Amino acid sequence: MNQIRNMSDEELDKKIGELYAELSQQRVLIAGGGAVENPSRIRLLRRTIAKLLTVKNERSRKTEAK
Repeated sequence: MNQIRNMSDEELDKKIGELYAELSQQRVLIAGGGAVENPSRIRLLRRTIAKLLTVKNERSRKTEAK
């Protein structure tokens, strides 16, 4: 979690975009009837995205409070 907190806002946005793209790619594979190499990867992607968004929201609320 420290690595995430040390990222800049631009890095957070970029990483969130990359993870959303990978998540949608995994979902397309499943919807198409294909087998996913690692089914738990989807869960990991969702959790990582949530962590990134949490840090981003913490920062925005912190700046609003000032």
